Amino acid sequence: FESGTLFSWIASGYLIANAATQPLSGKLTDIYGRKAGLVFATSFFAVGTLICGLAPTGAVEILGRVVAGMGGGCLNTISVFIASDLVPLRKRGVWQGVSNVVFGSGMGLGGIFGGAVHQRFGWRYAFYIQVPFIVLSGVAGSLTIKLPTKESDRSRIRRVDFLGAFFLVATLVLLLLGLNSGGNIVPWNHPLVYVSLPLSAVCLALFIYIEDRVAPEPIIPVRLLLNRSVISACLTNWFATMGVLAMLYYGPVYFQVVRGLSPIEAGALFVPSSIGTALGSLGSGILMRATGRYYLLNVVMQILMITACTAILATFKATVNNYTPFLWMFMIGTSYGSMLTITLLSLIAAVDHKYQAVITSASYAFRSTGSSIGITIASAVFQNLVKMRLYDRFGDVPGAADEIRRIRDSLDEIRHLPPGWHDGVILSHVEALRGVWTVILGFVSLAAVVSLFMKEFTLHSNLERK
Repeated sequence: FESGTLFSWIASGYLIANAATQPLSGKLTDIYGRKAGLVFATSFFAVGTLICGLAPTGAVEILGRVVAGMGGGCLNTISVFIASDLVPLRKRGVWQGVSNVVFGSGMGLGGIFGGAVHQRFGWRYAFYIQVPFIVLSGVAGSLTIKLPTKESDRSRIRRVDFLGAFFLVATLVLLLLGLNSGGNIVPWNHPLVYVSLPLSAVCLALFIYIEDRVAPEPIIPVRLLLNRSVISACLTNWFATMGVLAMLYYGPVYFQVVRGLSPIEAGALFVPSSIGTALGSLGSGILMRATGRYYLLNVVMQILMITACTAILATFKATVNNYTPFLWMFMIGTSYGSMLTITLLSLIAAVDHKYQAVITSASYAFRSTGSSIGITIASAVFQNLVKMRLYDRFGDVPGAADEIRRIRDSLDEIRHLPPGWHDGVILSHVEALRGVWTVILGFVSLAAVVSLFMKEFTLHSNLERK
């Protein structure tokens, strides 16, 4: 839609919906059943994906991403609930690893397949082609998954924290609106910015008050967050996901703009990240099943992630060896996949079984909010820096304002630059991306620091935790 300055909203719309629905999914599936929740989530994911393919405008595209995010967020958490209902804690890491292998394979192949479909048929078909598979997966899951029957009390619907979910979404939307608009669409001193950001803080304060004092069954239990291991695991997810999602969204910009790769080639360079995520998650699960321990493994993997991000920043330029990006992506994927499994087991082990679903939902809420905030901060840094660098180099050239706007709105414009612009535009993008990677390094460093506060609990070999 030729609106690259709104690029982050395509991702953020999906992730904000994730953040709203993931915490609610635990309560709702306790009431209506996991299988009913699975069908509901799959339906929303399919409808949202179809809307994205049919979207006539950018606004409708973002709406489709929101609807898909509602379904996708619930699918993530419900699949974890089902596994936790069926698998003892000591074996849980292995099965979480298997799940992440499947997830990572889909991410890796999706980039290549989506790029190929986009090049051959157009971007809309990259959405259309998903819909039949989503429907088939929903039907297969509803027919084959066998769960223990539970009595449901539908009167508990009144205790679901819809008010808390509303203020969580309001907090995120206002925060992301201010960050995404400032210096990008409007100046930083525009009323839109200095009204939306303080209002976001007000909504956050109201959200915390509701969760602590009003909601009978809060979506993010503030009192549980006083547990050192719980808050450590949640914040580790938050900061690490900020960094990794920012990398996944701005890595392709580097490969396509700076290196001149096609969408298929750029997608292929992210396969090592997906492989690393899968292997890191599964390998960590196997090690934890064998040893019953996870603290030292967490320290090693956090160091690996910081090392990889530091290496990226130290070698970041327009030309690097072809094998170097593969190594970067594999190291980051391995450490991130391991972190997902370690923090999940640390959370579940730190609380009583009755809080398992709600604390798992809370961890996914931290991950979703981290995703949307990380991408938006990265977008704000990138858009402001690339705009600044382009004006520094070409601001005095006649017609520069229109050309710079076109460059920022569409990557394809770089193929049609005026004479003498190419090298300066590429260098401007490299400098902006270096700023993004500096922010990413800050995120993963914070994740490493807060992860050190996790305690090591016993990983039991049976569902009774004996």
